[in-house]
Amino acid sequence: MFTRIHRVAIAAAAILTLASAVAACGDGNQDTGDGKTLKLWHYEGETSAMGIAWNEAIKQFEASHPGVKVTFEEKSFEQIRQSANMILNSNDAPDVMEYNKGNASAGLLSKQGLLTDLTAEADKRGWSKALTPGLATTARYDQRGVMGSGKWYGVPNYAEYVMAYYNKDLFAKYNVQVPASVAELEAAMDTFKRNGVTPLSVGGAEYPAQQIFYLLALSKADRAWVEDYQLYKNKVDFHGPELTYAANTFADWVSKGYIDKNSAGIKAEDMGVAWEQQKYPIMISGSWWYGRMVKEANFQWGTFLFPGTKLHPGSSGNLWVVPAKAKNKSLAYDFIDITMKPEIQNLLGNSGGIPVAADTSKITDAKSKELIANFDAITKDDGIAFYPDWPAPGYYDVLVAGVQKLINGSAKPDAVLDEIAKPYNDNRANVGG
Repeated sequence: MFTRIHRVAIAAAAILTLASAVAACGDGNQDTGDGKTLKLWHYEGETSAMGIAWNEAIKQFEASHPGVKVTFEEKSFEQIRQSANMILNSNDAPDVMEYNKGNASAGLLSKQGLLTDLTAEADKRGWSKALTPGLATTARYDQRGVMGSGKWYGVPNYAEYVMAYYNKDLFAKYNVQVPASVAELEAAMDTFKRNGVTPLSVGGAEYPAQQIFYLLALSKADRAWVEDYQLYKNKVDFHGPELTYAANTFADWVSKGYIDKNSAGIKAEDMGVAWEQQKYPIMISGSWWYGRMVKEANFQWGTFLFPGTKLHPGSSGNLWVVPAKAKNKSLAYDFIDITMKPEIQNLLGNSGGIPVAADTSKITDAKSKELIANFDAITKDDGIAFYPDWPAPGYYDVLVAGVQKLINGSAKPDAVLDEIAKPYNDNRANVGG
């Protein structure tokens, strides 16, 4: 399975540099191709829940479209992230592709005119009704490229959230209970550390560490703060109680040995493998690991929501988008529609994913039920808080660098907060937030 940088990865700086050179593409929905080929790009692993479901969707698409062939090209997210602007403004654009959601990615491309407006199709085919308002947030973007309102530029067919994965065998060995508060989590981590076990498997070189930082902020935040931070509704004080607590607590966890100082250079994939190898009892990361762990983890394990907060990083999954220069748009709409059908949604759910339009009575796998039940608990509490890097293009790299400094001690928490505040505030001013 792909290492999932793309769950929070954002548009590369190269895309921003080239943005001014790109001619805006129209949102016309007309086909210009031969109608015989659907060119599809996505970056899901073949054994992931999404990969399994989408392979079945391809089979159903070809069966329902005699004479039409799906040409699937596997791309890494980094390939698309670094060159999306140029590819989508060329004649080599695919007909339909998976792309990351949020202001900094799909929002940026929609603002540049590189994506097709899907509003009419979303209404006609029922996609707009199938998605809850919270999940639809990432599908819609206004003229500034800010999510939550405006036109539909993408369609998610799964959801995701961040949780704690824990090794039940190691918890039992050291008589540690599943924590119900941050204080209990810290007590549990202290028990492991006193027994010579570093509690947290962390990837500081990519998205995982910044998601822990964000969770700590969310434990002191409310829905209004999330909307101010993500949607620019009001100014955010980076030295307010939410982010100050996050920075100070994260640095404290490093000083106490709950987070290894060497984790600043660890990538997400290596973090996950280390947890699978039982080197660490806890890994805080996303549901995109879930199906893989079901297949690969050869010990007793479970999950729990980060304690002490009703707010959790999460959202719809990545989006199906149709490039403005796609040649066979009507075929692309048909394929997206198939991925939203109950049989594909049910398959996704029974394969370790979180479907957005499944018949829950058809989800029979016990582990999958646990995963979906936790997500349902979050959504019932209005707890979806998106991801920390979403507000601004380039902000992913800003947060990686800032949290790495908390891990290696090269900057104090207040200095890190100053560092991450400036690019956020600069972009907020640029979009008129």
